[in-house]
Amino acid sequence: MAHRDPAAAVSGAQVSFIGHDCEHIPDFLGEKYGSLARRLDLSFNRLRSLAGLKDFSELEELIVDNNLLGNDLGLPRLPHLHTLTLNKNQITDIEALLEHLREVTPSLQYLSLLGNEACPNQLVSLDKDDDDYQRYRYFVLHKMPHLKFLDSRKVTRIEQAEADARGAFMKVVKPKVDADPSDQRSESSATPYTPLPRGSRDGKNHKVMAQCGAAHVGEMAEA
Repeated sequence: MAHRDPAAAVSGAQVSFIGHDCEHIPDFLGEKYGSLARRLDLSFNRLRSLAGLKDFSELEELIVDNNLLGNDLGLPRLPHLHTLTLNKNQITDIEALLEHLREVTPSLQYLSLLGNEACPNQLVSLDKDDDDYQRYRYFVLHKMPHLKFLDSRKVTRIEQAEADARGAFMKVVKPKVDADPSDQRSESSATPYTPLPRGSRDGKNHKVMAQCGAAHVGEMAEA
């Protein structure tokens, strides 16, 4: 889809390009603001890739909520990025995402994935519960132990210790896209259910607010 170059909203080192229905990051953003921007908000577009951020080498905060981003983010290496919100996109493979983020965002401390299938909670599926969500948190924190804030909640020392000890065994199974009716394998042969360890169900008070992705960023900044 062809677009004119609509003006971005700029305030100091903060650049916003919201609600333009862009399917790719316009070249002019990197050319004009790549070396300036420390915080970039690209929410409410139709982005499918973040490869266009290659000129934003000094970026520290990135908000790309409400886009069409899938498992192949194409995110370039951003060594200074500490905050990333990917709420309400189309990410399903949490392990692939985390491996990618570990490689290209070595300074990441704040991550939010609410509203994606990869983040199992009642916003994306009514059959998910707080235990499913807590297992997901343990797995994410096992993969990315330097995170201080995940989704709408701060990471506690107890939670990180539990993730270090058990997170590797709490992998979130990628949702099936197409079920083959001829496949005779029973569900019992799939990846076994991993119960939460006793005393670690602090996810019971988890109240997700994906509709307020911007509010989460504000909480992150204050953390």
